[in-house]
Amino acid sequence: MYKITSALGRNLNCALPPCRRYTYCAVRQYNNLNGRRLCPSPSLLSAKFVSHNCCALGSVRNYAKGKDKKKDKGQKKVSIDENLLSQYLKFNNMKSEMEKAVVNLKNNYIKNLSLRSSTGALESLPVIFEGDEYVVQDLAQIVRKNPKTIILNMSSFPLAIPAVLESLKNSGMNLNPQQEKTSIFIPIPKVTKEHRENLSKGAKALFVKCKDSIKEIQNKNIKLLKDNDSLSEDLVHNLKDQITMLADMYVIESQRIMEEKQNELKGD
Repeated sequence: MYKITSALGRNLNCALPPCRRYTYCAVRQYNNLNGRRLCPSPSLLSAKFVSHNCCALGSVRNYAKGKDKKKDKGQKKVSIDENLLSQYLKFNNMKSEMEKAVVNLKNNYIKNLSLRSSTGALESLPVIFEGDEYVVQDLAQIVRKNPKTIILNMSSFPLAIPAVLESLKNSGMNLNPQQEKTSIFIPIPKVTKEHRENLSKGAKALFVKCKDSIKEIQNKNIKLLKDNDSLSEDLVHNLKDQITMLADMYVIESQRIMEEKQNELKGD
């Protein structure tokens, strides 16, 4: 037991060593003896106790430096050396694959996310039929009956009608096609706020898919580096940072495209 003398002349016993915080060993005991709920100020403790337990009064918060380190970590700069990457990877192939992911995003926006169902948008709409991929114009004759209705004449490929109907319903253009014999009637929907919001969500979903494709290409090439035992750890780390930076550049570009499309769809 450790004895502590308060400024009021009371002897307090404490089972904790002097190096522990006085807020527990001294103040807690003081409160118990005096039947008080409120903690007394440090001035109620003797100067001898304060001097003997300076470690308790001198405690500071040390986690601020950790936050600063996190900030510094995000400011790391990496330069992409294409010649160096080409020595250990098929750099041009990796770059073209990432570019292709961004191009596919643009094409998907054009094909599948349109405010109004135009004949042009329907012509390039993909359709899976008998295990192969077609576009609507390969399977149907497209006719605009009036400003509010588009007709697909499926007399040349009547067996493809179910596949075309499914593609139209899943197009993201808020279509409600109706079949009549070998023709499909497509009423053009009004552009509502809800429709705009749904299209905007579709734009984000396609962006996420594009981002995942880019990251998959990134991870595939990083794995090739790690599996190469002839490369030093420092070199692998350097090349890994460059590949990650390259992938991030394409992700940022695809995000910019998505934001532009969302602004267009929302009418901003």
